[in-house]
Amino acid sequence: MIHTTLCYIMKGSQWLMLLRDKKANDINEGKWIGVGGKIQEGESPDQCIAREIQEETGLVADRVTYRGKICFYFENETEVTHVYTCKDFHGELHECDEGTLRWIDADKILSLRLWEGDRLFLGKLLDDDQRLFHLELTYDVDGNLTHVQESEETEE
Repeated sequence: MIHTTLCYIMKGSQWLMLLRDKKANDINEGKWIGVGGKIQEGESPDQCIAREIQEETGLVADRVTYRGKICFYFENETEVTHVYTCKDFHGELHECDEGTLRWIDADKILSLRLWEGDRLFLGKLLDDDQRLFHLELTYDVDGNLTHVQESEETEE
């Protein structure tokens, strides 16, 4: 089981999105996602997302907001992802070695090439639904979403 973090950084009506187009053998190749990564040993999800934001974007998160948890089930792997948003940050954006960073208008997010399951939680974030969520998303070997289970998250 892999434990990861994911954050959507917001500036006014734009979101910072990452087009995964630089990494070899990337399960996310060609898709738009937020920034984040694997939680290292001894690191909390909050510490991980702060580190990942700075590493991938050059920005420093002054405050992140925990939004929920997603369990992704793939054929041979389970990934538990802690999802955050960030509106308070400083610093200068730099290039990311995992893909192309772009500020995208919020009303264009759902028209991007996304994982099907991402549309579910991104809809909640776009609507600014403040309730914590918990999603379980099952994908088949071809990357098709085959099962969704949703509940409200009770704690981080």
